Amino acid sequence: MFMKLPGSLLSSLKELKGFDKEAFERAHASGEQITSIRINPFKLLETKASPLGGGLVGAVLWSQYGYYLSQRPSFTLDPLFHAGCYYVQEASSMFLEQALKQTVDLSQPLKVIDLCAAPGGKSTHIQSLISKDSLLVSNEVIRSRANILKDNIIKWGCDNVMVTNNDPEDFAKLENYFDVIVVDAPCSGSGLFRKDAEAIEEWSLNNVAHCSQRQQRILADVWPALKKNGVLIYSTCSYSKEEDEDIVNWLMKDLSAANCQLSIDANWGIIESTGGYRFWPDKIKGEGFFLACFRKTDGDADVSLKIKKMPDSATKKELAIIKKWTKTDSHHFIKYMNTVYAWQQRTINDFSFLLGNLRVVYSGTIIGEIVREKLVPDHALAMSLMINEWIERSALNYEQAIHYLKRKELKLETLTKGWRLVNYEGHSLGWINVLSNRINNYYPKELRILKDL
Repeated sequence: MFMKLPGSLLSSLKELKGFDKEAFERAHASGEQITSIRINPFKLLETKASPLGGGLVGAVLWSQYGYYLSQRPSFTLDPLFHAGCYYVQEASSMFLEQALKQTVDLSQPLKVIDLCAAPGGKSTHIQSLISKDSLLVSNEVIRSRANILKDNIIKWGCDNVMVTNNDPEDFAKLENYFDVIVVDAPCSGSGLFRKDAEAIEEWSLNNVAHCSQRQQRILADVWPALKKNGVLIYSTCSYSKEEDEDIVNWLMKDLSAANCQLSIDANWGIIESTGGYRFWPDKIKGEGFFLACFRKTDGDADVSLKIKKMPDSATKKELAIIKKWTKTDSHHFIKYMNTVYAWQQRTINDFSFLLGNLRVVYSGTIIGEIVREKLVPDHALAMSLMINEWIERSALNYEQAIHYLKRKELKLETLTKGWRLVNYEGHSLGWINVLSNRINNYYPKELRILKDL
């Protein structure tokens, strides 16, 4: 496959550390498509259940949970994908894991924000690494993308996350609040030319300059929200110095950010470059990527939460209903209208504080709606890790699972009436409600598979 790279891009890269023009062009002309996934450690402890039609062929060297596939299967037609057992993610971007492990104590309760989070790759990765007592704010400024982000967060199954739909400047009022800020910044996208050849047509030096200015605005807007000694992790999928090393220099000069050096294995092929780490496609098994870490040297280390209003809690009567469905030892249940949400006990004050200051799309885990003193369970509960063992389950074979995920009517043998989970290879896909004359499929309409086998 011939891929003509912009001459102005190649010229702009020639002085950068690790750039080899001939090898760089060969990598883009090779037509090689690298597919990688990151497994969900809360759901898939063993990698033997690999994606349908794509066997595992090796680990991503810088990630505990990342694996390469032999080929790209149809993930849409893999029930394990819909069960949230893994996330399809570009291998280079999994280097975020090293940045977190080497700069913060992940065993401690942390407040983390993924500022530009959609569609959810880095947020689900962060959730796999932080402690259950930590809190993640997963933010996306574009509302339609925030809904996609919410769906992926729900699929992952954790309850220590809040999905928000805010501009970066909205976080300035949360002064000294976060321990970690992750900014995977919007960029000119040259690092993804191999995966998206059409992006070449949209690339220009003017767009690089525009992106660089926007990246500075985003970082300056969110910087007040980072507490003293907190960590900022900045990344792009651009090769351009203006969006990478120049941003590193600007951060250290204008924001008094101290650059953090990471330890990298020489066998990984990653190039250390002026305060950051470059991923060249001819040196690593992945796409173009840049990441740098910083520690804040000014500000305060503590913040006082001014809670405007605590949300309503579920009543004793409602709690009695909820407890039949869930493991409730570490959760607090709040109610908005008729919908019940589960929050971790430890995050109640933080969630309440954020609820009063941000546009919240989703928080904790939706348990369901209480209607006429009965619970109508939500899909988020089916995806979660907090369902009571007594809930009845039905195992589906592959054809039945695809039928269910297309939201078609199921024909299952003699089932008792009522709500039950449907599983595929032991992993929950969602709810059905068995009536006397039919089975109602409650898989969410907006998530249903439209593709044919």
